[in-house]
Amino acid sequence: MTLEQPRQASFGEFAIPAAFQLARQLKKAPRAIAEELVAELPAIAGVKTLEVAGGGYINLRLDRGALAFAAVSPGQSAGAAGDGKVIVEHTNINPNKAAHIGHLRNAILGDTFVRMLRASGQRVEVQNYIDNTGVQVADVVVGFHYLDGKKPEDVRALISAEKFDFYCWDLYAKISQHYKDNPDSLQWRRDTLHAIEAGQGELAELGRLVADAIVECHMNTMWRLGIQYDVLPRESEILHLKFWASAFEQLKERKAIYLETEGKNAGCWVMPGSAFDENREDQDSKVIVRSNGTVTYVGKDIAYQMWKFGLLGKDFYYQPFRTYADGHPVFVSTATAEGAAPVSFGGGRKVFNVIDSRQSYLQDVVVAGLKALNYHEQAANSIHFSYEMVAMSPRACVELGIELSAEDQARPYVEVSGRKGLGVKADDLIDKLIDSALAEVASRNEDKTADEQFDAASAIAIGALRYFMLKFTRNTVIAFDFQEALSFTGETGPYVQYGAVRAGKILQKAGALPDFAQVLTPAVCAALLEDEALWQHLLAVSRTGQTLNSALAAGEPAQMARFAFQLAQQYSSFYRDYPVIQETGAEKRAFLLWLTAQYRAQLEQTLGMLGITVPAFM
Repeated sequence: MTLEQPRQASFGEFAIPAAFQLARQLKKAPRAIAEELVAELPAIAGVKTLEVAGGGYINLRLDRGALAFAAVSPGQSAGAAGDGKVIVEHTNINPNKAAHIGHLRNAILGDTFVRMLRASGQRVEVQNYIDNTGVQVADVVVGFHYLDGKKPEDVRALISAEKFDFYCWDLYAKISQHYKDNPDSLQWRRDTLHAIEAGQGELAELGRLVADAIVECHMNTMWRLGIQYDVLPRESEILHLKFWASAFEQLKERKAIYLETEGKNAGCWVMPGSAFDENREDQDSKVIVRSNGTVTYVGKDIAYQMWKFGLLGKDFYYQPFRTYADGHPVFVSTATAEGAAPVSFGGGRKVFNVIDSRQSYLQDVVVAGLKALNYHEQAANSIHFSYEMVAMSPRACVELGIELSAEDQARPYVEVSGRKGLGVKADDLIDKLIDSALAEVASRNEDKTADEQFDAASAIAIGALRYFMLKFTRNTVIAFDFQEALSFTGETGPYVQYGAVRAGKILQKAGALPDFAQVLTPAVCAALLEDEALWQHLLAVSRTGQTLNSALAAGEPAQMARFAFQLAQQYSSFYRDYPVIQETGAEKRAFLLWLTAQYRAQLEQTLGMLGITVPAFM
């Protein structure tokens, strides 16, 4: 049976369309079925009336007094934990240069979805996969070794200085241009990749130094946004612990892949195209192992996905990587048992991979690999949490000092490119937002200390950034704009934060709050809630859980962002229509204070799921 929300509040709180669902089976008119149901249903706790409406809807009206009294009474239960563990993998930035604005959408989406799952009672493990042996790391090593002639000790000195990730940003663009101008130098990349995978020599040492230092930088950047992880699995350990070898044997044994003997893929191990597109026999096969014996990215991803579900019979060793300011530890994979921590990860019942939509095909191949191995349940629980790219508005580029051509200035947005060095570093973006917010906060709160102003500005800036990244559905291309994100009006993070701050100020002015359960009896609540507007406000602060369930089912954090904005709008209406402090009636004043406290609590809770804090003042 489903429940619907009527289009008009006058029709009640819920509409039950069960009669329409039963009409064909019972061969009766829906309205006649609805009348039978209403006549024979026993009394339902919390429901005042059931009424037949239209062609067969059953409109349900709640007992306002009972609902309000239940809400003001303490002891509401928390969400029930789901069976097993959910794994969410997100961020996954190549450890070769500073994080940029595009990376932030991945991390913010993933972190918010984790917060939503945990708010619903789920047990969640957060993974951030580190590709420390890939082409991007190799290219930076090539820049250091071949172009700049730097030794490991030189790179260590650079790491000890500030903004090593910014230095590598420029170096990555430099080597990319060098390849373009000197194609023969691509051999440097091949030699470096081989050395890094073998784990031997000066090039490999440079690779380790660069990757480890950049990961530290990325972790610092993400912590500024309140984003943290449980474990950092590294590709180097997938290779050294032979995760792929185990997956390879299973794939061959179950004939999920075969050795191609002719054509362009001769000598390669491939997965037939029909495995990941059943309706297309002509779909090109996907190379899993190249003819030279090296495994492709998707091959390693299949092995990694199998480990996430506990299907490999192998695990990493782990060492502590760092402890966050709130005491939460994060671990990193290692290839040796020496000094390993007594922890274990992986083995989830459901896995969400937060990866941009351009990787949809490869994610389909990973799922096809699981199906070919007869891991159908795990394949069904492998979710590609996809999203579209983030660009910059031309106005934002100008504010950041990025020179644009006349053609780019006329575009609705400007794409970023790490290889070209065109883009916005995440830390620069955060700093710019904080500076802009600080100017506004300082002008409004001259009585506050510089530290207090900075803390408030930081909360507003981070709230603005996170909300802007979340308010669009995942399949929408975002063009980031400073002025739009930081606005205190409209659908923005600061607007929602302001609602919570304003509610807090009302409660502060009110002083000691009464014992709501003593003052607001069912009869008192019922009488007060004859005011339809107050009833709608009570319903508004009661929908957080319902919205969360809907957003999780849809896989859309944007629904929670939209709900936060609507809740702030409704509080603004409440604040305007009901002068709480001036109310002289004791019972009504108590109820208005309770609603104010509920608005504050629900705004704070919803913002918390979005990873946004409520500043002390604005």
